[in-house]
Amino acid sequence: MLPPALLRRPLAAAARLALPRAGPQVCLATGPRQNNGIFYEIRTYDIKPAKMKEFLEMVNKYFHFRTAHSELVGFWYSELGAMNKVLHIWKYDNFAHRTAVRHALANDKDWQGKFISAALPLVEKQHNEVAYLVPWCQLGKPSKEGGVYEWVTFQMKPGGPALWGEAFRAAINAHINTGYTKLIGVFHTEYGLLNTVHVLWWNESPDQRAAGRHSAHEDARVVAAVRDSVRFLESQQNVLLIPLQCSPLK
Repeated sequence: MLPPALLRRPLAAAARLALPRAGPQVCLATGPRQNNGIFYEIRTYDIKPAKMKEFLEMVNKYFHFRTAHSELVGFWYSELGAMNKVLHIWKYDNFAHRTAVRHALANDKDWQGKFISAALPLVEKQHNEVAYLVPWCQLGKPSKEGGVYEWVTFQMKPGGPALWGEAFRAAINAHINTGYTKLIGVFHTEYGLLNTVHVLWWNESPDQRAAGRHSAHEDARVVAAVRDSVRFLESQQNVLLIPLQCSPLK
């Protein structure tokens, strides 16, 4: 959702401490996060193009067997920016909680027999990440049901939030302050491709989002934040997502 410029302010003194002063430079992705064990597992599946409709129908029909075991944050399929993909986010109290859930799922005959055995042949590829909400963000909800979501993935330069976190937050806030979009969550990876930040936005419609983006590009606050952030950004990808019937975030 942020222009390819995304993030930054001049580095604070604390940010300059992100790298050792002497010896080999070590770039870590781990940075400040919320003060609890809660994390989010982000699962992305590539579905065989001819099987997408069948897969989505199976999810809506049988996914209650899965959500009986742990909390689903949201489930979406891609509409623009990527094709034949689904993305779902799960909330866990800690890693022991996830282990217990995975064990229970392996022994759930309804889940394994009615969904997994039939769905796996429809899937081409699976990918999962573990991420934390950044400490200045609480998981939000849309203003109403029926809108669209945008999943924006930023690949940041190595160094973690100690290096680019302040600038990233400033850029996110600049977009929020325009009022055209609603922030749902900002997730920083712990497992998967490191130094990755996923931002989930909600808009009433693709056209409302397009109009808001046009206005944001002419907003001095956004332009300043973007210009001050580009040196921390390596790549950016946007995907427009449509929530499934089973998704808590609709």
